[in-house]
Amino acid sequence: MASVTSLTASVHQRLADALTAALPEAGAADPLLRRSDRADFQANGILALAKKAKANPRELATQVVARVESGDVIQDIEVSGPGFLNITISDGAITRTLAARYADAARLGVPFAEHPGTTVIDYAQPNVAKEMHVGHLRSAVIGDAVVQLLEFTGETVVRRHHIGDWGTQFGMLIQYLDEHPGELDHKDAEVTGEEAMSNLDRLYKTARRLFDSDEEFKTRARRRVVDLQAGEPKTLAAWQKFVDESKIYFFSVFEKLDMEIRDADIVGESGYNDMLDETCRLLEESGVAEISDGALCVFFDDIKGPDGNRVPLIVRKSDGGYGYAATDLSAIRDRVFNLKASTLLYVVDARQSLHFRMVFETARRAGWLGEDVTAFQLAFGTVLGKDGKPFKTREGETVKLEDLLDEAVQRATAVVREKAEKVGLSEREIVENGRYVGVGAVKYADLSTSAVRDYKFDLDQMVSLNGDTSVYLQYAYARIQSILRKAGDARPAAHPELELAPAERALGLHLDRFGEEVTEAAKEYAPHKLAAYLYQLASHLTTFYDQCQVLSPDNAPEVVENRLFLVDLTARTLHNGMALLGIRTPDRL
Repeated sequence: MASVTSLTASVHQRLADALTAALPEAGAADPLLRRSDRADFQANGILALAKKAKANPRELATQVVARVESGDVIQDIEVSGPGFLNITISDGAITRTLAARYADAARLGVPFAEHPGTTVIDYAQPNVAKEMHVGHLRSAVIGDAVVQLLEFTGETVVRRHHIGDWGTQFGMLIQYLDEHPGELDHKDAEVTGEEAMSNLDRLYKTARRLFDSDEEFKTRARRRVVDLQAGEPKTLAAWQKFVDESKIYFFSVFEKLDMEIRDADIVGESGYNDMLDETCRLLEESGVAEISDGALCVFFDDIKGPDGNRVPLIVRKSDGGYGYAATDLSAIRDRVFNLKASTLLYVVDARQSLHFRMVFETARRAGWLGEDVTAFQLAFGTVLGKDGKPFKTREGETVKLEDLLDEAVQRATAVVREKAEKVGLSEREIVENGRYVGVGAVKYADLSTSAVRDYKFDLDQMVSLNGDTSVYLQYAYARIQSILRKAGDARPAAHPELELAPAERALGLHLDRFGEEVTEAAKEYAPHKLAAYLYQLASHLTTFYDQCQVLSPDNAPEVVENRLFLVDLTARTLHNGMALLGIRTPDRL
């Protein structure tokens, strides 16, 4: 089904046409249309146009009003103040437009992007042999929501999970295990997932302490890195075991997060090993990189350290080892030339912004990022505790992601259980809904905040039924489903001939913005804008409930049908919008 022209777009076009007719020399003029509390819309563009044309703004506004083709969309348009236009939409136009959205069950009239391309998105990047912690939450949750938004608007999306699966730490791990074989039993097939990762994480910390304190062990570990890079069978087999066990664990955590992670999309640092030497050669031969103190470096005139000297991007270290930059630059080559990306999107901590700035500039100098390819870091802030400091346990340790999710589900299940008897939920439904509410609460708290900002992790607030929380939105959806079940023989049906109450108009006009909000959120990689829209939608619904009875016996049948239509479209919009954020909406809560 074709996308639905929003009322905003329809009014905008009518005003733009009238402006062009009244002031031809202005060309394609923008009326600067926005929502207003004085009317449905206000147009402010006439003042600037009048100033440019040296015309009286009120007179020009009057001329524009005379030329507006109102049709059956605009009910009233008046000049206000120095030359503003206040526009009121007809009730019938609101209902007809919403009916067109309602008829498009799959998309609710949301348009596809005008010029879709191919985006390779790098997100959810845990490290092999280490437990995932709260710091891994944001990349996964934000990245997954952006994937959903881009795919829904027609973009071809290639997912990449650039896991940390290569480097010095693996030589350290393998050497330690070789010298202490009893510390980790790889033969126990029953030890998988969280328990196996806990063992690996403990092993890593023990090996790290020895590596930092024992020079002889450090030398042996580094020799083992050389064996790993050379593909020595025993060393490679031990490394592969680490990777396989870690993946099982990763999948279990992402399943708890209600996220789909596919094995084919996991391409870690090791996936680019065969490209590293060529990447360095190309950079050196082209003059983009140079040898400095034995290392292959790229310098930038505008990036200097506290001493005033230029800070380099080290591509290859003086000992011949490759830095993160070599892997990241090789990944860019692969994604641009093999995956044919038009956009490279990295959902990575803001603290890595300088690194990616240097990597992107190096790739541009090398000709790997041409004018037809955009590289962008979607930087995110830090998860903070209630005290405003980085989120830690009472002992000062980093919070494990699984522990955090388990507690969220436990708290949410308690909230669901409180209302379970009234709704008639079975124990299975309580457990299932508790998971959806708990995980949704964690995701929404993250996604309702602009990615670049830090936010406080407060489970008490997250699972609250009041305020800007996913629980509030989920209960709004469930309440509508309850109304629809109680409607009996009455069915949702649009009645454009009916006058709308103020709360119905406000709800309807907000519903009509869904397509524009999804488009903007996808274009700007800004799921927080969609979250804000959905919260406002639920707030409009609450006002509607307070002022408009849906199933009242005093209502005429057509009023009941029209109000059922409005709440059903609201439910579908909440459901689709929350799904784009990766959050479920149970029918009964």
